[in-house]
Parts: sequence; structure tokens; C-alpha cells
Amino acid sequence: MRILLASVYLFLLIAGPAAAQDNPIQQVLQENRDLLEESSRRTIGPAIDAISDSGLPQAQAVLEKWQAKELWQREADGLFFFAEDIGSDTYRLIDIATGAPVGSYDEDDLDQLKPNSGIRGMIGAALVRFQLMDPDPAKRADALDAISRDAEASHLDALRGSIADETDPGLKARKARLERILTIAYDPDPAARIAAIQSFKGDLGVDARAALNPLVATTRAAVTDAPPEDENIARLLRPGSDALSEVEAYALLVDAGLAPPRLSLDDQRAALAAHIENGRVGGVPVDRLDTVAARDRAYSALADAGTVPAAATEAEVAQALSSHVFYERYAETDPAVTEAANAALGAIAFKVGLNQGADLALDALSLASIYFLAAIGLAITFGVMGVINMAHGEFIMMGAYTGYVVQQVVPNYTASILIALPLAFVLTFAAGVAMERLVIRWLYNRPLETLLATFGISIALQQLAKNIFGTQARPLTSPDWLDGALVFNDVVSISYIRIAIFVLALAFLALFLFIMRRTRLGLEVRAVTQNPRMAASMGINPDRINMLTFGLGSGIAGVAGVAIGLYAKVTSELGQDYIVQSFMTVVVGGVGNIWGTLLGATLIGSLQKGIEWLNPSNTLAAQTYMILFIILFIQFRPRGIIALRGRAAGD
Repeated sequence: MRILLASVYLFLLIAGPAAAQDNPIQQVLQENRDLLEESSRRTIGPAIDAISDSGLPQAQAVLEKWQAKELWQREADGLFFFAEDIGSDTYRLIDIATGAPVGSYDEDDLDQLKPNSGIRGMIGAALVRFQLMDPDPAKRADALDAISRDAEASHLDALRGSIADETDPGLKARKARLERILTIAYDPDPAARIAAIQSFKGDLGVDARAALNPLVATTRAAVTDAPPEDENIARLLRPGSDALSEVEAYALLVDAGLAPPRLSLDDQRAALAAHIENGRVGGVPVDRLDTVAARDRAYSALADAGTVPAAATEAEVAQALSSHVFYERYAETDPAVTEAANAALGAIAFKVGLNQGADLALDALSLASIYFLAAIGLAITFGVMGVINMAHGEFIMMGAYTGYVVQQVVPNYTASILIALPLAFVLTFAAGVAMERLVIRWLYNRPLETLLATFGISIALQQLAKNIFGTQARPLTSPDWLDGALVFNDVVSISYIRIAIFVLALAFLALFLFIMRRTRLGLEVRAVTQNPRMAASMGINPDRINMLTFGLGSGIAGVAGVAIGLYAKVTSELGQDYIVQSFMTVVVGGVGNIWGTLLGATLIGSLQKGIEWLNPSNTLAAQTYMILFIILFIQFRPRGIIALRGRAAGD
């Protein structure tokens, strides 16, 4: 038996090197066997490079298995294999070159290569080359994502080598862009870095700014004479200026060991009081410590004796600040690179400003469409009937809650919204008609009583909503196709919900114009608006027109509530958040004129967004400034942007 085992062992020793010669990937591993067995992060680099640079088809699999701790070495001959655990401390070895099983071995006869985290990171960097050239586009995209998250200098050559053979246009563009970003960070050639920097002039990508900003990052420093010539100086600083206060400047000196810590007056007094001996402190009589100079002299004596820590007096602080030079230096040492980076960032900042203006305009247009939807119904009732309806916001709230209830019954969000929109119109139309018949019709031409009555109805409807739905906000969920945003670039975007509200506002504008100009109801409404007595003499019933008009305005408010509920929280106070803006929109635009309402909504939405942009931390201030502006506007144009002639205008 011993003779048989010895023969097998001798055969393996003889056959092992021969197998390595016939197996190119095994030969590469054997040539780097010592490094692989040592498995040290400091020395393993050449072995990883030898495998990845071999050009062999098995190189990627070897690196992946090694990184996953699935590469094993047979002790008998030192050959390397992949291994599978088949239980009972037994492993099936698999030939690296062919993938064929070699046999089953006890764990004691094998050595597992266990790379630590550092070596696994080095292997991962080497694998990038293979992943970038993988036939599967998804894997190539994953490799680009990995590089974007955690780029290394070793990725640059692999990325460059993969661009020419890339067949997917989108991935090729991503590779080219990422190559330029890595060139900025890791290429040793300043000319190549500058060319890459200049290619990003005016680029709005966040990744471009992330690559350029470190090049112009600065740190502050202080020296006794002049800044070192080998440093890339950004600018000189003067203590006491806006760029560098005296406190910050002296802190730099203390941190650099160029000056002792500053001594405050309270600390000095406490130290002197704690070291009084025989009526003296530091050799100075206590009764003579009534001057700054005497106290400084006493403290200096204590510091010289080692009794208290050395500290600077105010005079010494002033002397230290005047005798040192303060400056900012770039972390990047090449002045040409920082100059190019500053120029590129300047161009980017200008373009970002333009796009921020465009984004602000989109936000203003979006807010204007919301205000227009909320105000269009009020414009109808206020313009035609002259009724100040303080409960208009509650019709918006009723529409939002209608959408919520429908979604509880119809779980499909798209279908529920399509059902909720007409249903909200019908319910709020009916509620508006009931309110006009029961309350408003008795209060025509009595504006104060109408305001108080509708305000009371508003409070009652809010409390009714609280009793039914509670005080907690209810969700009105948008369909999946309204999730996300339309992204133009890294600065400008707008959510699909806001786009939908904008389209809905345009649809209602078109519907209103059609009703008012193409239907008999619209003709009668316009007649009653211009001259109700003359309209009545022509056979038109103004009382019926007022009822239908109030119902139409209320119904449109209900539809607006469904749309706004997708954007805002559905609570009993939802309408109150829009009633003030709705009245301002109608008054500024011109009472009773739909085009005026549209212009008023645009003006107020733009004004609010502009004020919020100037003072983003205080939205209440934005509301206040906006109201003040509206008051001033009405002083100069009391009938609004487009004045209406007729009853609503007071003619």
C-alpha cells in the first residue's frame, strides 16, 4: 500500500509540471506560485497583473474564483484548481482550463487561497478590464456603474482600451465620458488633464462638477516669510478681512505651532488668582495688578517658570498676526490645471444659472397651473354673480376627498382617477347648486352678508370632513405613469404630476372657452354678465343662469381638488391653502375674465416662486411679500390686468 501511494505521489510530481506546460493558464499560475502562496497585499500585484495581462480566455474566471475564495491548490503537486464542496470535508476539483472534474480530495490535501479585503479590491480592479469587454451589455453597464461609484487610477487604462471595441452607442458615450473624468483625476500628463477639463466647459453633469471641484479646493496656511515657491497659491489673505477674520488667522498660527494659544482675560485672571503667594503673583505685588501690562508681566513670569501654560496676550497676538503671511493654496499642485478647472467651472456656473432660471420658470408655470385650476371656478362665480364665496376652498377639498374615496373602492389608480374626475364634478356641482338655492340666492347684492354666510359654511364643511375622515392626512395616490419626473438635464426637471396638472388646466381653459363661446349656456352667461336686466328682457332667466353658473364653478373646483390632491396632502384644511391665492388670482387678473385669470395665475405663481428663490428658508415671508405686492398692484390697476366691462366691473 505504501509503495502504491508513493508511486501515485511520484507520478503527480512528474505529471504536474507537464500538465502546467500543456495548460497556459496553469503555467501563468505556476510562474507566480510563490506570490500566490504568500498572498501579501504588498507583493501580490505582479501576480494579478500577470493573470489579467495573459490574454487567456480563462483569466477572468480565475480572477473571479480567486476573489470569491473558490481557488484551491493541491498540496501534492502545487497545481491550482477550482473546487466545489461536496460535503464531509471533501472537495471536487475542477480543471481551470477545461472545466472538467479532476477528482475528489480531502480538505487536508488542499490549500484554499483566501485573499483579504485589500487583495480582493486589487482583484476587483483587475476584473474591470474583463467586465468592460463582457459580451453582455448589462454587465458592461454594471462595470461602468462600479467605476463611477469607486474609481481608481487602475481603471483608466482598462476604460480606454475598451472604448474602441464598444458596439453599444449609449455605453460607448458613457465610457468616453467616464474616461475623461478619470483622466482629470488620474492621468499623469498635465496636457491630457487640461484637455479633458476643457471638454467639460458648460457641461451640466453633476459628475463633471464632482471631478472639477477637488482641483480648485483650497486650504489655508500661514508662514513667517513668503509662501513656498513649490506650492500652487490661490490667493493671499489679510487678517481681519471678510475672507479671514483675526480669530481664524491666529487659530492657523496656533495649529501650525507658530504661536502660543490666545489668552482670554477671564483665563488670565483665574490663573493669577490661583497663584498668589505672599501677596505676589509672578514677582508682581497684587496691589499693582491694576493694569494690563502688569497682569501680562505676571502671567509671563508664571509661564516662564512652567507654572501655567504659555499663552499669548493681546499685544502678542497683534504682533504675531502682523509678522506672518496668510494664504490659500490649492490641493492641486499644477497651476495650469487649476486655471483650466476654474475656467471650466466658471462656464459651468454660468450655464447652471441659465438652467436654474429655466427650472424656476417651469416651477412657476407649474404653480400657476395649480392656482389657475383652483381659481377658475371662483372666477366664474365671482365674475358673473359678484358673490364672494369663502367656501370655494371647501369644494376643492370635497373633490380631493372624492378621489380618495374612489381609490378605496377602485384599487386601480388609473381607473380610479378617471372615475374620480367626473364624479367630483357631479358631486361638487350638486353641492354648489344646493348652496346657491338655499343660501346665496337670498343674499344677492349684500356682499358682507354673503361673505359671512359662506365663511360659516366653510367652517361647517371643514368640521364635517374632520368628523367623517378624521384629522389625519389621507393619501390620494397617483398612477404609476405619473411617478417620476421629466428630466432635461441635471438641473432642469419637472414631475409628471405637475405636467398632468398643467395639461388639465389647459383642457379646462379650452372647455370653458368652448362653453362660453359655442353653447347657448355660454351666450346666456355672457349676456347676464354684461347686463342682467337686458338679458331678462330678452327671455333669459338670470336666476337660472346664476344657479347653473355657481354649480359650474363649484364643479370645476371639485375637479381641481382631485388634481391638487395628487400633489398635496388631502386634509380638511386643503382648500384653505388655496383660497387666498385663488382670490388674488381672480382680482389681479380681472374679475370675470378667463384670460385675466390665466394671466393672474401666471403672475402670482411666478412672483411666489421668485420670492421663494430669493428667500428659500422662509416661505411665510414669501407669502407676505406677495400679498404686499398684490396690494400695491391693485392700487395702480384696481380692475386687474384685463378689466371686464359690465356688472362685475361695476359699470
